[in-house]
Amino acid sequence: RECISIHVGQAGVQIGNACWELYCLEHGIQPDGQMPSDKTIGGGDDSFNTFFSETGAGKHVPRAVFVDLEPTVIDEVRTGTYRQLFHPEQLITGKEDAANNYARGHYTIGKEIIDLVLDRIQFQTNLVPYPRIHFPLATYAPVISAEKAYHEQLSVAEITNACFEPANQMVKCDPRHGKYMACCLLYRGDVVPKDVNAAIATIKTKRTIQFVDWCPTGFKVGINYQPPTVVPGGDLAKVQRAVCMLSNTTAVAEAWARLDHKFDLIRIMRRLEQIVLMERMRVKSINLCAVLLHSIVLELSYLCSVNVYCPKLLIKVMFPF
Repeated sequence: RECISIHVGQAGVQIGNACWELYCLEHGIQPDGQMPSDKTIGGGDDSFNTFFSETGAGKHVPRAVFVDLEPTVIDEVRTGTYRQLFHPEQLITGKEDAANNYARGHYTIGKEIIDLVLDRIQFQTNLVPYPRIHFPLATYAPVISAEKAYHEQLSVAEITNACFEPANQMVKCDPRHGKYMACCLLYRGDVVPKDVNAAIATIKTKRTIQFVDWCPTGFKVGINYQPPTVVPGGDLAKVQRAVCMLSNTTAVAEAWARLDHKFDLIRIMRRLEQIVLMERMRVKSINLCAVLLHSIVLELSYLCSVNVYCPKLLIKVMFPF
């Protein structure tokens, strides 16, 4: 199995750079892409081949593409500690940013580099119960400092419960206001299946955690017995076990509703049309985006309320005309 990582924009590039530093530490790969012959740090296996490709000279190159319209952030990667790790053709930059203007990034300066980006990547998406609702919610636990790690007991049950708390999510929404369609729990470290099953059984008994009636309430679980690795001198504490959860929940409608509200405010001020028309975007396209954004919120609300999933009825609810 081979994974391709695509890092887009300032946040994506900076998170990606930190992520590859962590991968190198976990597998014992040096900043120049070389791996010590004994492989004592990486455990002596070849699992790193999922993320790295090995050249004839024995150098390990990440299967990743970094893309940004503005070159400053990727220049930090080009000149940083891991500058010899990445292939130069994987670091793609433009000459200037889009200044938070979608139309500018999509229709003008972004269009100039899209062909170059597509030449570097192949991308496939995983199936979800309903293809239009493909917005997984990422959660990680424990997120804890070194000082607190010595005073808190982080059992399998506790870190599993933490995944269902809003404070540990990467998107601002309250899962207690929606229903889950699917959950995937990926554990690392000192974790045994018995403890995982007990933790999940406890989760299912809680009234605040609900699943849609038309989708199976099973959990997909994966366990990697190698303890989590942390960056030396970093903010996160080294812990015995950790869990990352990817979930498909209707609660993410809160995030889309906030975006929809802000979008409407800008349209009322008539500033949006002035900005995007300068970048060759038509008013008709703006209106279509507004309809699609609003339809996502309606879909999520519908999926949360029905007992039986019916795509045809969903279309009628979204577009009654």
